[in-house]
Order: sequence, then structure tokens, then C-alpha cells
Amino acid sequence: MIFFRLLSRLPLSVLYGLSDFLYFLLLYVVRYRRDVVLENLRLSFPEKSAAEIQSIAKGFYRNLTDLIVETIKMPALSADELRRRVHFSNAELVKDQLGAGQAVIGMASHTSNWEWIPSASVLQGMPTDSVYKTLNNPFFENLMRSIRASFGAVPVPMNTLPRRMVAQKDVPRIVALVADQVPDIPEYAHWIDFLHRDTPFYPGTERLARSRNLPVFYTELRRVRRGYYEVTFTNIGQPPYDALPSGAMLEKYRDLLEETIRKYPSDWLWSHKRWKHWRGKYAKVGAKI
Repeated sequence: MIFFRLLSRLPLSVLYGLSDFLYFLLLYVVRYRRDVVLENLRLSFPEKSAAEIQSIAKGFYRNLTDLIVETIKMPALSADELRRRVHFSNAELVKDQLGAGQAVIGMASHTSNWEWIPSASVLQGMPTDSVYKTLNNPFFENLMRSIRASFGAVPVPMNTLPRRMVAQKDVPRIVALVADQVPDIPEYAHWIDFLHRDTPFYPGTERLARSRNLPVFYTELRRVRRGYYEVTFTNIGQPPYDALPSGAMLEKYRDLLEETIRKYPSDWLWSHKRWKHWRGKYAKVGAKI
């Protein structure tokens, strides 16, 4: 832990030099999940040439190593610097809901540097619960939990979210979920086409919104330039939900996420084994949202 604290105190210019080294190491020496990355890209963009796929893959590794060093740096960033580096284009959409005493759900994704967003949201006057999957390694679980708690963001392990929602039911805040993760139980996932493949999505996000009558916002993150990001909110669900078909919010999220990925293809987490499950693998498939 002390090593990472010392590392975080290095200037970003130095850490980006480390990122450049890690980029070369992961891409050309370790070849980190290279087959997974290339297969995901080829199947997601069948219209692109081999050269275009290679270019996107290289951009992905560049984004990944920048993500690593920027995440390490976050606890040592000043509040002013983080505000300067993460711009919210329309934060008033969410602030209006919070000001009315309403909690909201923010559906984010593994694009650009998603780790900075909860803390940056807090600094913009938007209290944030950052829901995450716990890591198996205790050291890295404690490290990431400490980093994610920067500036007052509240890291919430996914398995404790139901209790947290009850305990904080009257507290206005963003409940932020990275919603493009692989469901733990694919049989009960919501399956829809995503980037040309049948894909399971967690149904729990929409279920939570409906059960608590919470507004839902898609959170688009784009890299403006190295170390600078812009966040844009899009409302994809507003209660009451009685007339909204089951799965509609997840499908709107899918549409917007696909649009983001097509605009900024190198910024998504292509090493993620997003399609390790397929519908025919399971005897029982289907979730009632």
C-alpha cells in the first residue's frame, strides 16, 4: 500500500511515462489478452479492415495503461485538479433531481477512465455511491476501495447494495453502476443483441429503478485528450414506470452504449470477456424485470 501511495505522488507527466512503458509491455511483450481483444473487435466491427482493427486495438492498450496510472494517481490529485480534468456538460439534469430530494441511478460503462467519475461527481455537488464487484485478492480489494473513496465517494460492494438502498432510502445521491458487466447468473439475465452478438445484461438495475421509483441516467464518458474527460448524462428512465415495457431501460442503455463505443472504439474495455456466455448454453433463460 505504501508503494502505491508513493507512486501516486509522482507528477502525471512522470506517470504517463510509466504508462508508455506499460503500453509497450502489455501490447508487444506480455501480449495481454491479445486474442480476446482482437476477436472482440473483429466480431463487433465486421465492416472494418484488419488495419483498422489493429489501430483500435493499439488505442485500447494505450487507454488501458493510462487508466492504470490515472487510477493510482487519484488519491493524490487535488480537488481543483480533478475538477479541471473532468468536465460535466449537463450536470444540472442530475442536480435538479438531487435538489428535489430524489436519488438517481447512473448507468455507466467500462469506457475511458470510469474510476475518476464518482469522485469527480462528488466534487460537483453530486454525492455518489459507487457500486462495484469485490476483488478476490484482499490487498487489491483494500487498495481499490481506498482509491474509490477519494473525495467522499462511497464504494459499495454489489452484494451489499440491497441493504444500502434500504438504509439510505431517503438520501439524495447518484447510485452509480458500471452496467456493462457480465451477469453472475446468465440464466436470469436480460438477453439482447449488443454489437452483433446475443448478450446478457444484469436485469437488477432496471428492477431497482422500478421498485424504488428512481430516475435513471446513462452516463457517457469521453476522453477529450490525455488525462481530460467529459461526462454527459442522458435520461433513459423517469418514473412512474407502469406503462414502460419490461427491459426498455436496458435496451435504451444498450443503444446509447453502442453509440458511444462506435464513436470512441478504443476507449471501451475490449479485454473484458463480455461474451463468455451464450444463450444456448443454458437450459433456462429469462428474467422478469
